[in-house]
Amino acid sequence: MKQNNLSYKMYLVTDLFGGTEEELLGKVEKALEGGVTLVQLREKEADGKEFYERSLRLKKLLDRFHVPLIINDRVDVALAVGASGVHVGQDDLPLKVVRSLVGDMIVGVSVRTVQEAQKAVEDGADYIGVGSVFPTSTKLDAKGITKEELIEITESIRIPAVAIGGITAENIEKLNGTGIRGAAVVSAILKSQDPKKAAEELNEKLVIQ
Repeated sequence: MKQNNLSYKMYLVTDLFGGTEEELLGKVEKALEGGVTLVQLREKEADGKEFYERSLRLKKLLDRFHVPLIINDRVDVALAVGASGVHVGQDDLPLKVVRSLVGDMIVGVSVRTVQEAQKAVEDGADYIGVGSVFPTSTKLDAKGITKEELIEITESIRIPAVAIGGITAENIEKLNGTGIRGAAVVSAILKSQDPKKAAEELNEKLVIQ
């Protein structure tokens, strides 16, 4: 999938939240019906085999909706299942190494400063994830950034920036006008009683310029 054909607007990041895989896939399917454009499988606790098998099942679902699958951290799993891309953090494999392994696959990297964002561009990232833009319960050690810092980051690069961290229907409009190309959401969709409606509401409130 070509980078310029990709929409980052509603970027769902998975979390089981104590539920089953079947429940997660059901929620993701409803979220896809609500307009989710990209899904990242994040499995901090799963072993390699479990992560691989879940990736295959999720990819099968996403393929029905023509939505790309991004794998968090695990380059080997991304390659093994034929995912569209991989997302890495500052403490994972160096971006240049990741790029050398995955070739033309979409590669995203987490950043929280202008310097990290610019280095991501230099090292070959296709997009960056910037945050945490709001306090978040899914990553308690995440350091927050201000709206001004977010704007400074988006203005310093020419690749898409996706905001992440504590984004809800109540605060997502605060991201309008910051230059982001999308919002990465976890709890606001996956903890909702109606993931489809939650995705639709978030999509409606976020304005991409």
